[in-house]
Amino acid sequence: MASGITMNIIVSVPSAKGITTAAPRDSHFLKANPLSSLSSLHSLQYGSSMLRVPVMIRMRPERFCQYVLTVRNEVPQNADFPRQYSRRVKKPFPVPILELRRAARERMKKMKDEPRKPMSAPKNGLLVKNLIPTAYNVYNARITLINNLKKLLKVVPVHACGWCSEIHVGPVGHPFKSCKGAQTNIRKGLHEWSNAYVEDILTPIEAYHLFDRLGRRITHDERFQIPRIPAVVELCIQAGVEIPEFPTKRRRKPIIRIGRKEFIDADESELPDEVPEGPLKPLLAEIPDEETVAPLDNELVPLAEETLQAWERMRIGAKRLMRMYKVRVCGYCPEVHVGAQGHKAQNCGAHKHQQRNGQHGWQSAVLDDLIPPRFVWHVPDVNVPLDRELRNFYGQAPAVVEICIQAGAALPEQYKSTMRLDVGIPSTSKEADMVV
Repeated sequence: MASGITMNIIVSVPSAKGITTAAPRDSHFLKANPLSSLSSLHSLQYGSSMLRVPVMIRMRPERFCQYVLTVRNEVPQNADFPRQYSRRVKKPFPVPILELRRAARERMKKMKDEPRKPMSAPKNGLLVKNLIPTAYNVYNARITLINNLKKLLKVVPVHACGWCSEIHVGPVGHPFKSCKGAQTNIRKGLHEWSNAYVEDILTPIEAYHLFDRLGRRITHDERFQIPRIPAVVELCIQAGVEIPEFPTKRRRKPIIRIGRKEFIDADESELPDEVPEGPLKPLLAEIPDEETVAPLDNELVPLAEETLQAWERMRIGAKRLMRMYKVRVCGYCPEVHVGAQGHKAQNCGAHKHQQRNGQHGWQSAVLDDLIPPRFVWHVPDVNVPLDRELRNFYGQAPAVVEICIQAGAALPEQYKSTMRLDVGIPSTSKEADMVV
């Protein structure tokens, strides 16, 4: 009779990188029973084809985690709404200040050993020729948008709260308790709805009109002497639009830079006399409110499509102009200035303006600062009013887009992310509580 059999089993997984397996000591030796031949029960007990062997697996994480799993949002219909910043907090910079300083240091290092290059338009005082047609398109798109909205308001009902700046597109105002105006505690946050106007849909953002966009900054004493016009119109004028009511200085030669903030105009006496030319494109004019006529039934859908196209054309063109012509915005209030440097008027009345002596905190503006989209609640069915208990299931869209959609226009793809069109809306609040 054999005294004993020793078996050494080593388990390895060659196909897995960075993983080595080995049985722990004193746990991977199998000893056969010397009396296994005396009983069939023992033969069945130790002759089974299934063996349970404790295995210890050693993993090296530095080699095992070689790839990063990236999860992308495949459902753009459920995007979050635009964030509303508090008036007590300064707006974030479009580009972080650390990145701006790092880019400035790198730019100074490159310019240190290279010869100084002449400035390009519009920094040298000249116009960017290829952006002049874009400026005319933006100006005419704005006028078309205003005229069409006046007509659509005759058909599509739009309500505005009498205590706050919130508006709603629909036959009845929404029932949400979101009013932040005066005496909101007495009304328990409910809105008091009335008829809205074009100024409620397109927020009037005004800026100072500059005769010379490279001239000195506007002082505090000159704040009442310089006219204020819509900021989009001022941007178009500086980009090349000629409006007789608002003259501006046009240079035909680049300026001569003396210092960092000092320059002189080049001598243009040698040039031939400039012949006044008409505008490249005919400028549209706003229709008075008394002459506005409601569209017919067969004209409603084409009018809504044209309004939506004018809205997109104005925003896309203004964004293109802002890449070359600087626009500044205050980080504490919605004041906008079209120019390289903001004005010095001390008329900021935002939170803690006393500590800043009423001065604005200028920073680079984005498109929503120049043309703010007024987001409203999307009404899935005009005949069914919104339910207060189902607020989390409704989406939002800019007021212009919502008006055009309710008038029959096709829904643009870029606004589906916040409208939540694929979200199922429960019929009752009890059904909403069962949603997981």
